[in-house]
Amino acid sequence: MAEHDSELLQRLVVGSKRDGRRRYDKQAKAELVQTCLKPGVSVARVALKHGINANLLRKWISLHLQKQEQSPVATSQSVAPSPPPFIPVVPAGSCSKPTESGLRVRLPNGIEICLSGHGEDELSCLLRLLCTLPCSVSTRL
Repeated sequence: MAEHDSELLQRLVVGSKRDGRRRYDKQAKAELVQTCLKPGVSVARVALKHGINANLLRKWISLHLQKQEQSPVATSQSVAPSPPPFIPVVPAGSCSKPTESGLRVRLPNGIEICLSGHGEDELSCLLRLLCTLPCSVSTRL
């Protein structure tokens, strides 16, 4: 990976203009943009590593994404999959009804919350999330 980065760094700048601005290789720019589009990649870190301004790299990324949206050829990611021509039918007698849990809460301000039709896993996840939030009494000054 480090070899690819150093090779890309050497190919990136192809010259400079009279006003001091640099000219960049189109293929190297495209490779740099593709690197930044990977999940978990920091655009600022990539820009710093390759000696360019992070705002310039973000501009290249936005231009790349705009070109992708405007291209007449649709990519497989942008096209929604068509529904299958046949939907499987399951007889009603073969399905077992899952056990449903419910949660009913009445708050001191009169608001009532009723969560029913959800499984125990979903409700326990919701309760764990609510337990992590600060209560309004502890946040008052």
